[in-house]
Amino acid sequence: MENKMNTQWITRGTIGTLAFAALLATSTGCQVSLNGQTLPSPHYLQDDVQYFPAGPEFKLSREAAALQAARAEEKRNQR
Repeated sequence: MENKMNTQWITRGTIGTLAFAALLATSTGCQVSLNGQTLPSPHYLQDDVQYFPAGPEFKLSREAAALQAARAEEKRNQR
């Protein structure tokens, strides 16, 4: 009888420990990567909103200006 009670005690302890570990793992709010997808933490709705001001519409304005200046320079040199 005592052996059966001891086995039940170990089984209940193991199940309780596993349930506690699962509860702890799900309540921490870590990011997780599943099948190549990075999923957000459960607390992402409470995060602070970050504001990024709008930048220039044309991202390569300096490069376009440099190319235009180079073409103008080339035309001046050909004459």
